[in-house]
Amino acid sequence: MRRFALGMMTSAALMAGLASQVQASSKDYSKSTKTDLVTKIMGNKSYQVYSSLKLEEVTKKVKTKTKEKKKYTVKKKVAVKKKSKKGKTKYKTVKQVKYKWVTKTAYKNVKKKWKFGKKLTSSADFRYAHVQSKSYKVKDGKRYYYIYVNGRPVGYVNEKAFALSKANVVSQVSLVNNPSDSVGFNAEDAINYVTDQHGSLVDNDSVEISCKSAELNISDTGYVSSRKAGTAVLTFKYGKAKATSKLTVRGDAKEGISSADVTPVKTDLPEIETWSANDGARLSSSSTITSKDAVSSSHKYWATKTMSGNAKSADIETIFYHPAVLSAPGSSNLEAKVSSAVQGIDFYDNDLVTSNLDLGRADNWEARGHMVYYNMRKVKKYNWQLIPSKMLSFNTWLSYIKNIKVSPYMKLGHGQSVGSTKKYAYVLANWNRSINWSNSQELIRVKKSTMEIDKIWTFKVWNGSAKYPRIFLNADVIDDNTLLALFHNAYKHCYEYWKISRSGDSFKAKEVGATGSDLIRTGSDRISNSDEVHPEVQGFVWNSAYDVYYIAFNDYLFKIGAGLDGKTDAGKLLNYYKFDTGRREFEGLSSYGPELYLNLNHPTETLKVNHITK
Repeated sequence: MRRFALGMMTSAALMAGLASQVQASSKDYSKSTKTDLVTKIMGNKSYQVYSSLKLEEVTKKVKTKTKEKKKYTVKKKVAVKKKSKKGKTKYKTVKQVKYKWVTKTAYKNVKKKWKFGKKLTSSADFRYAHVQSKSYKVKDGKRYYYIYVNGRPVGYVNEKAFALSKANVVSQVSLVNNPSDSVGFNAEDAINYVTDQHGSLVDNDSVEISCKSAELNISDTGYVSSRKAGTAVLTFKYGKAKATSKLTVRGDAKEGISSADVTPVKTDLPEIETWSANDGARLSSSSTITSKDAVSSSHKYWATKTMSGNAKSADIETIFYHPAVLSAPGSSNLEAKVSSAVQGIDFYDNDLVTSNLDLGRADNWEARGHMVYYNMRKVKKYNWQLIPSKMLSFNTWLSYIKNIKVSPYMKLGHGQSVGSTKKYAYVLANWNRSINWSNSQELIRVKKSTMEIDKIWTFKVWNGSAKYPRIFLNADVIDDNTLLALFHNAYKHCYEYWKISRSGDSFKAKEVGATGSDLIRTGSDRISNSDEVHPEVQGFVWNSAYDVYYIAFNDYLFKIGAGLDGKTDAGKLLNYYKFDTGRREFEGLSSYGPELYLNLNHPTETLKVNHITK
């Protein structure tokens, strides 16, 4: 079945078409043709980027030869026919007009001439950046777009630098056989990007998607059911852009069925209360930044409360302030805006990967956004806040841009289940408000070299049957074949820890620990067992050096034995820490080696945790 976008074009594509008509009918190309602010996808070819492009009147000095008529009076004796009596010839004087060539300097006006500004750099330097444009000029029949790169206005580039009429999709999608999945797989999740004839990003909803299969089909809303095994070829098309993806629903319907049979370890925790998420810090990052907005000092927060009562036993300190945004002013939510609403982080050596949630889709179970890669070897603690502005010199700014990569607009879920390895970044794209349903869970793998999705799997975890599913809102990918996931069993008042292993395209799940406590609650309701009573987990990670889990709630951090390496008792609460952050919530945890990191928003910053692992 073929999926249509109801015959509609995107507003960006419509405006681009209208602008093209305006351009074609106008003879004055000196002015910019304005369009909606659109995302541009850079291609593989490199073109020069110029600071400006102007059509000017030029006065040019030109030497020319001209023929000029000039009269000369010549006293020349001309013989007269009659001779004098003495036999002599008579003469008379006549006037003769002569002409001569003279070289004359003249000034000629050349009406108009295109003039490029300073050569800034090549478009190849922006291959993995977030590039946008809202105007272009036409020179010799070619469009030159004025581009913004990661939020900063830069200059003009030939549109051939963009990926024109290109479709880039995930080559392989592998779905678990799930007879109880009521939703299926959204085929749009396989799209990295699709562009129009001018290299502008096309809304996924405008892409035609068809499914060729003997066993599977695609619904009118673009979902492929995983209730039975089969294979299919998905075709994605928009204009001349076309790409295909192979989709497989695996054969084993029992894959992912396991047992939650670990006895939870009891704790001696007193009742710990925290504030509701509705009472947290509400400041939002601006779409622009000035010198007044930039933070020029580090934050340091000490633990003021612990299980042992030992205050100041740990602290967290800023190591990096994130850019305010990575998109141009005026960018709407959805694919145009790369926000600073970081929900998850992960370190691998000096690589930092973040999940930047689109706040416009945060209330949607198909929540999306971007993933951003930073090379922390080149990071300056404060200066990177200024990337979307012109406060940095161009060369300094360019050196930072070369160490940032922004993914296409992609499914993230809540974005807190993030992990990375040497070559890949991962996100378990579950929405934080999902009910504990029996539907499949989507694991997305992104190549760090390009920050484009290269593989998608789904898996399921059931305790015996679909009646007792385990949906993981928080997980930590620890290598390319393993993730550790956290499940809050509110009915049994415990937290379960699961190890999910991949072999090829198949997944196996095993419960590896449990803690017999809800750990924390809000003070707003002491009767019901609602989500408001048990606040959302806002970070989960395994520290391999000390074999412990860390779980974050608001400004609390809990340390729990993992028992995976035999260094600790699985599920045993070891300590907890409260940091007075001014009600700024923790947003994601990460661990690499012995180090532990966390993220705070308003403003967005990554902090290192000190002393806590000792």
